[in-house]
Amino acid sequence: MERLRIAVAGASGLIGGALARSLAADGHEVVRLVRRAARDEGEVRWDPEKQYVDTAGLAGCHAVVNLAGAGIGDRRWSDTYKKTLRDSRVLGTAALAEAVAALEEPPRVLVNGSAIGFYGDTGDRAVDESAPPGDGFLSALCVEWEEAAAAAQEAGVRTVFARTGLVVSRQGGAWARLFPLFKAGLGGRLGDGRQYWSFVALHDEVAALRHLIDTDGLTGPFNLTAPNPVTNAVITAAMGRVLHRPTPFPVPAAALRLALGEMSGDVLGSQRVLPKRLLESGFTFAFPDIEGAIGAAL
Repeated sequence: MERLRIAVAGASGLIGGALARSLAADGHEVVRLVRRAARDEGEVRWDPEKQYVDTAGLAGCHAVVNLAGAGIGDRRWSDTYKKTLRDSRVLGTAALAEAVAALEEPPRVLVNGSAIGFYGDTGDRAVDESAPPGDGFLSALCVEWEEAAAAAQEAGVRTVFARTGLVVSRQGGAWARLFPLFKAGLGGRLGDGRQYWSFVALHDEVAALRHLIDTDGLTGPFNLTAPNPVTNAVITAAMGRVLHRPTPFPVPAAALRLALGEMSGDVLGSQRVLPKRLLESGFTFAFPDIEGAIGAAL
């Protein structure tokens, strides 16, 4: 197997950290982008908000993977925090795309993070990568996020957008908050429970990212979601079965709106997203169903 040099932005996060560990375990050289001074050849200094990248550190990279960005669910969406969410994604992506384009020998591929928030609330309607963007803050953010990679595309670098769903993991993301509640017997459906949640096991998320890195010819958006999205009520029941706990405490929609503010629309909204292009490219999910994804996280 060819040993590759791969740069990862966001390697301290849930997905980026798991990807970096997977690549290193297979003998690849992982270069982490860091916001402080680089300590060795395995780090590259960058400042997303100031759109600075130590371009020399990217020399010789086969691929650049950008998974950096402030946490969507880390706090309420004040105007200030929405600017943080935008700048951490859009400015960072633009900086990396321009750095990649400026290299004398650019990497073969830029895999840039995105999210299924691109599609907005789809209700019961299943959507794939051919669907247009939806409405609302997250949709507009995802559109701008992807457009920020234009410099790399114009330089002829194969550019892929990984539109990730809800990652099932105990280590981070929305599910890291759900597991303790359900283990304590305090879990329940959110709102009426009829909203679709398009999930993906962390194992499959990492495998899909590596598939996008390794497979020549893949460009544009790919939905990184399991092929069988289910409703919040179905997920609630599955969590109860896997964890052997009752799920008696539904959370009313009004309470979610009070607690989460504008972000409650993302929790109560429905996104039935299918990974059409990923499946067509030959990718196979290890955990296509929700109970398997929950079991894998445990």
